[in-house]
Amino acid sequence: MAEAVKKTQSFPLRMPPTLRSRVERLAVMEGVSLNQFITLTLAEKLGASVEQEYFADKRRNANFGTLLETLNREGGEPPRLGDEILTP
Repeated sequence: MAEAVKKTQSFPLRMPPTLRSRVERLAVMEGVSLNQFITLTLAEKLGASVEQEYFADKRRNANFGTLLETLNREGGEPPRLGDEILTP
């Protein structure tokens, strides 16, 4: 029988004792292991980074002239052709 492929890897992490004790305290408060807390914290940080990249890309591709024109319209008008929000 073939050996199962390992889905995770060990990663020795060195950190100052004061930081470790603070992280351990937070993990206990969250009711998770130290390993799970660190993994979730890293995943949150990566998610925030991806989100920043997404909005930076949207900002680079934004047409602010069209935005200002739209915002300066008189109220009460029905939507115009091209006012649709296109989703990827």
